[in-house]
Amino acid sequence: MSVLFVSGTGTEIGKTVVTSAIAAAAVAAGRSVAVLKPAQTGVGPDEPGDAAEAVRLAGPSVTALELARYPEPLAPDTAARRSGLPCLSPAEIAEAAARLASDHDLVLVEGAGGLLVRFDEDGHTLADAARLLSAPVLVVAPAGLGTLNSTTLTAEALRARALSPLGVVVGSWPAEPDLASRCNLADLPGSSGIPLLGAVPEGSGALSPDRFRAAAPGWLAPALDGTWTAGPFLTRWAPPPLAGALPG
Repeated sequence: MSVLFVSGTGTEIGKTVVTSAIAAAAVAAGRSVAVLKPAQTGVGPDEPGDAAEAVRLAGPSVTALELARYPEPLAPDTAARRSGLPCLSPAEIAEAAARLASDHDLVLVEGAGGLLVRFDEDGHTLADAARLLSAPVLVVAPAGLGTLNSTTLTAEALRARALSPLGVVVGSWPAEPDLASRCNLADLPGSSGIPLLGAVPEGSGALSPDRFRAAAPGWLAPALDGTWTAGPFLTRWAPPPLAGALPG
C-alpha cells in the first residue's frame, strides 16, 4: 500500500487528526510519508491548512502538498466557482499522488468532507481519483448516532465504484461514550462490511506534537502501522448483551 485515500462520512469528524496519526505511526515504523491535500477550503492565503497540521503533529519529516486553496468553507467545486479559481480534476489528484509515491513509502490523500463531495463541474469526486490509482480508501467516521448508516452508505458507494474500503477508524472517540457510541463499536463492522481499524481519542489534536507522536500507534491497528487491536477495545467499551437476550 503506497497510496491511501482518507475520506470521511461527513465534515468535522476528525479526518485530519486521523490522517496525522497514520502519518505519525508510519514514521515511527521507519517509513517515509507524504500527505496530499488536493483541495483546502475555508483557509486564508497565509493560514496553515490540513496538510501543514499533519506535519505539525506527525513530524517535520512528513512531506506536505496542497494542490488548490479556496477561501470559503464550501465543497471544492462550489468554492472554486465562487472564487473564480480553477477546479481540480481526478487526473490532477492522481498524478500528484503518483509523483509523491515515487519517492515516499506512503502517500496519504486527505479528502474534503465525505467521499462524494464534488471537486469539479462534471461531478468528479475523491472516489474518481482513487479509482485512477486503484488505491484503497480508509473511512473516518464519528462515534455516535447516525454513523452506522453513513458508514455503510460510504462503504457501498466505494464498492459500487470497484474501490476497496480498507477499514474504518473512529475519528473522535469520546472520553465518556454514550450507549449509542458503545453499541456502534460492535455493530460497525457488521453493518458496513469493513473492519474497525482504530479509534482516536477526542481532543488528540490538542496534544503536544511529542505526545501525539508517542500515542498515535496505540490508536491504530497493525494495518496502519499501529498496535491497537479491536478485541480489548470492544471488551472495555462495548455494552454486554441484554439479560435474557436470545443468541443470534
